[in-house]
Amino acid sequence: MRILLSILAIFSLCGASAQPAETSYGRELPRGAVLVYPSQQEATAADGGDNRYFTRITEWLREENRFTTPFTVPFAWANRQVLLHVGSASADYEVFVNGKPVAYDSDGEHPAEFNITRHVREGRNTLDIVLRSPSPVAPLESWKQQPAPQIGSVWLMSQPTMRVRDVLVRTWFGDEERDFATAEVGVAVKSEALNPRTSRIHYELLTPTGERAASGYEELTLDMRREDTVRFLARIPTNLLWSTELPTQYTLRLKTQHEGRFVEFLEMRLGFRTIGVRNGTLEVNGTPVALRAAEVPARVGEEGIARLREAGYNAIRPEPGSVWPDLYDICDRLGIYAIVQAPVDTSRSGDSRREGGNPSNVPEWTEFFIERIEDSYHPTKRHPSVIAFSLAKSSSNGICLYESYLKMKRFGDDRPFIYPAADGEWNSDRLTIE
Repeated sequence: MRILLSILAIFSLCGASAQPAETSYGRELPRGAVLVYPSQQEATAADGGDNRYFTRITEWLREENRFTTPFTVPFAWANRQVLLHVGSASADYEVFVNGKPVAYDSDGEHPAEFNITRHVREGRNTLDIVLRSPSPVAPLESWKQQPAPQIGSVWLMSQPTMRVRDVLVRTWFGDEERDFATAEVGVAVKSEALNPRTSRIHYELLTPTGERAASGYEELTLDMRREDTVRFLARIPTNLLWSTELPTQYTLRLKTQHEGRFVEFLEMRLGFRTIGVRNGTLEVNGTPVALRAAEVPARVGEEGIARLREAGYNAIRPEPGSVWPDLYDICDRLGIYAIVQAPVDTSRSGDSRREGGNPSNVPEWTEFFIERIEDSYHPTKRHPSVIAFSLAKSSSNGICLYESYLKMKRFGDDRPFIYPAADGEWNSDRLTIE
């Protein structure tokens, strides 16, 4: 396979002449949704509203492609990290804080986070988000029809210097045990400190009826600006695994403690299920599943998903674009499978792999393809409803998609990575979909 890839890479050097101008910089690694609360009570309420460490930005002054707003960094955020979250944008964009450029995101279709701690000051600050026009990544977004400049939800969040960065989930059956599955919950913790720092990570996993499935704490020491993962296990009865028939969700509560003081509280829903593919057939919790999937608009809502389920569909595949922020939470709750679609569609460039043809076979575009596919993978991989990932919508084939497939397979995920337009080439796992 790798020999073939090398040959194709050499061939692709005579690819399309249109080249991307700049890759993203200043972004945090993509992650699933994490909201921090000042107390356990507020975390348990988990209404998503503003609190002492979380502020939504809703008022903007727009001048053509520039969106400007003032914001305040309160004294309570001293010695903590300040994270800016941009839910989406109609084009790639630059971020300016107090008039200085701090980041660029070439993928406006996915949420992005930026650590702006070093660029802000206590009190009043200014934020500018400037959309690129014309967009240098337009060849990857053939579905767009000159959209009006717009940005999605934007908020600021403060986390401790040693903070919970992400939560990961893995579930499996033992060789002989089938009455219970083993669930592993990983809490990724990151330190921004310049010296070793120790925190205690408390965890509590509750069943749907409020009983404890697991609880305890782990102490973690991280060196300068390091990241590590705290893991714990829980036994999940087979009848309480997540499925489309019974979309069971557990509650995870986390709190971090530094020098005897609790500094952050989080609460989130988790579903546990096993997944695999055998001879092209999806297996969930060891049972074969016949997938009947409907392609839906990226902004499909709960009512549309419910209607599809009533019509006999058990899976959705959103078209490229910015999905609703709660889309996969809805799928988790309603018990419908989801195939995550990376926002890559280069069909306007045609199918040719020769010079002036499709960007999929131009090495200079590889990093952009991988970024978009990873951006679609990491924020959604925690959801039990997500059962597959699509590398692209319609993009011919070539070096960029070969490298993207290899990169995603290195994560060791049991879920398939598919590219329906691969036309039998090796960079698409086999998955039967009606």
